[in-house]
Amino acid sequence: MKVLAIDTSGLVASVALAEGDELRAEFITNDKKTHSQTLLPMLEQLRQMIGLELDTVDAIAIAAGPGSFTGLRIGSATAKGLGLALQKPLVEVPTLEALAYNLYGTDRLVCPMMDARRNQVYTGLYEYVPQGENYELRVLIEQCAVDVAQIVEECNRLGREVIFLGDGVPVYREQIREGMKVPYHLAPAHVNRQRAGSVAALGAVYASRGQTVEAALHQPIYLRKSQAEREREEADDHTGA
Repeated sequence: MKVLAIDTSGLVASVALAEGDELRAEFITNDKKTHSQTLLPMLEQLRQMIGLELDTVDAIAIAAGPGSFTGLRIGSATAKGLGLALQKPLVEVPTLEALAYNLYGTDRLVCPMMDARRNQVYTGLYEYVPQGENYELRVLIEQCAVDVAQIVEECNRLGREVIFLGDGVPVYREQIREGMKVPYHLAPAHVNRQRAGSVAALGAVYASRGQTVEAALHQPIYLRKSQAEREREEADDHTGA
């Protein structure tokens, strides 16, 4: 199976192509340029570098959210456009699951954290369970938007060693350090942010199970309302609208 993957759910922009058990190409940039500037050139560069004929792709995996509202919309629009043009299915890979897949096979709990502002993170809890020669990613806490203290409390309650990763970790490092009662680690630079390679690999697993959608039906997973929507509602409350 040949899977083209896109992740624009955070500051990182990344594209990748996985074919079978081989990662053919992966491009990652984390320089704060807008994804509208970087995504299409990266896709074109990937295509040229490996001589990819887009119509040979079996599925397009997209980091479906949560994450940056603008980033998710750009990635979603690009994936849907490709899917419609090529008549290929999409694989909706939850962003936090893809992040957890960076640490495939670890015997620690995996806790991705994406900064959601207002002292909240997009997060979840995951573990790996041996399945024959491989490992299966198991969801212990579904991805959600919660206060940092709440997910730290859940980690302590489970009483197992934890690895944290994601762009929320440097933002809330002190709260993690002060709140954690069990051993924990911070993932190193090469695996602590979004990677389209993980989206592609996990997307291939989901596609093999038939977990695909028609391109026209794909919608990002936001988990909560955008800042503009929240501010409008607050303004309406104050005016009695």
